[in-house]
Amino acid sequence: MSSPTPPFSLTRAIVNPANLKCTTLPIFAINNVYSRAFHLSWLGFFVAFLSWFAFSPLIPESIKTDLKLTSQEIGNSNVMSLCATLLVRLVVGPLVDRYGPRKVMATLLVLGAIPSGLAGTVTTVNGLYIIRFFIGILGGTFVTCQAWTTAFFDKSVVGRANALAGGWGNAGGGVTFIVMIALYNTLIADGLSKHVAWRAAFAIVPVPILLGTAALVMIFGQDHPAGRWADRFKTPGVVGRGSEELDEGDEKELDGEKGVKGGDVQVQVSEATEFAPDLPPTSTLDIAVNKPVTWEVAAQVIRNPLTWLPSLAYLTTFGYELAIDANLANVLYALYKNKTFGQTKAGYIASIFGLLNIVTRPLGGYFGDFIYRYRGVPGKKYLTITCGLLQGLMSIGLGLYMDSHPHPDLTVIIVFIVFMAIFNEVGNGANFALVPHCNPNSNGLMSGIVGACGNVGGILFAMIFRFQPTPAGKAFWISGAMALAVNMVIVVIPVPAL
Repeated sequence: MSSPTPPFSLTRAIVNPANLKCTTLPIFAINNVYSRAFHLSWLGFFVAFLSWFAFSPLIPESIKTDLKLTSQEIGNSNVMSLCATLLVRLVVGPLVDRYGPRKVMATLLVLGAIPSGLAGTVTTVNGLYIIRFFIGILGGTFVTCQAWTTAFFDKSVVGRANALAGGWGNAGGGVTFIVMIALYNTLIADGLSKHVAWRAAFAIVPVPILLGTAALVMIFGQDHPAGRWADRFKTPGVVGRGSEELDEGDEKELDGEKGVKGGDVQVQVSEATEFAPDLPPTSTLDIAVNKPVTWEVAAQVIRNPLTWLPSLAYLTTFGYELAIDANLANVLYALYKNKTFGQTKAGYIASIFGLLNIVTRPLGGYFGDFIYRYRGVPGKKYLTITCGLLQGLMSIGLGLYMDSHPHPDLTVIIVFIVFMAIFNEVGNGANFALVPHCNPNSNGLMSGIVGACGNVGGILFAMIFRFQPTPAGKAFWISGAMALAVNMVIVVIPVPAL
């Protein structure tokens, strides 16, 4: 099966007139609403990491010593952060369907800046738990990131748009390790004590960047290709269906905006866009719009087995990534700690896992779009599951190697880490190439559920690391076995052809 696609461009915004979504990925332009929505979506997610993951590179030595933390308390603080993000993502999904991703993202960034500014006041382990819990709300920006790009990009490129935005945003996890360690070391060199340096680092980096990015999102972003979020029902393909096909709540929202009906649609998409030839709809995704979440809509989504295919797959991939980002520096520090291998080197090596997202997650989206042209949605499904299985095998291999070698070679460890990251992050990109095809009229709720399941996985994997002694070889192979089992189960869930 091969489906026709319009010309692809990285500089021009070419729009499908049926749904006003962009059929290209103009990442090298900012003179149209599609480019701005794309860049603001990943930037909002990226800067969230500057606070959300800021503790991880400094905890192995600096924060642990200053607050007199045990390894168990460090593990508990990681879990607290993940629990907060889990809850927020479940709430953010319905809010996105109601108010749109732009406003919700800006709100999350402002709310996350408050506990970030208070991080320096922590003096006890309970204070650390509380601060990390509330900073964890920044993880909800992932849902708004993916929902925003899904609203602006057509099905032929939505995999690449979601994966590139998610990958560049996720790279913030790796950048945070480098930035926080470099800033901390600079502050120490400038004469600050360790007690003061890590606290000052939080005030210097996360707070102004979070607030500044929130302002950019509100000033330069747009809710939907049709304009305001309430205008999303006015796209030609939706209005052209006739009002009898709209829910009562949808009709009210339409009527409340200038009384637009039937074919009387006037939409100013952008000052720098052009229209592709009419592309006939081939799936519900072509004309789907986000419906406000009601109990009935939520129940339909929850009962749909298709909801749980990407959700459980994401549990094993992004959940594992969260646990690795939170624990890898600590594992390496415990494994190789000596005069030449300290917190700084452990943090820089651990940053590899996050930084690879710049390339790997976009590749997952690219592969998803490519395979969709020839194998449809089933192709995206099997790509996602295959990546989860390969990640599981690499994790098992790393764990068994660590357990069988009292002094494992650092080079071998890094090779395992790199290949785990590749399969893990390509799988994440492929997953959110698949998500738009699942419950397309509730994309916010769907993205929230999938994102929340990623955090459920993060908590489960973090608990595995929490209860295994460092250097945690057993934790790696248990996590890998879990990934294998879950991905082999979900392979039976059917998907639509298109």
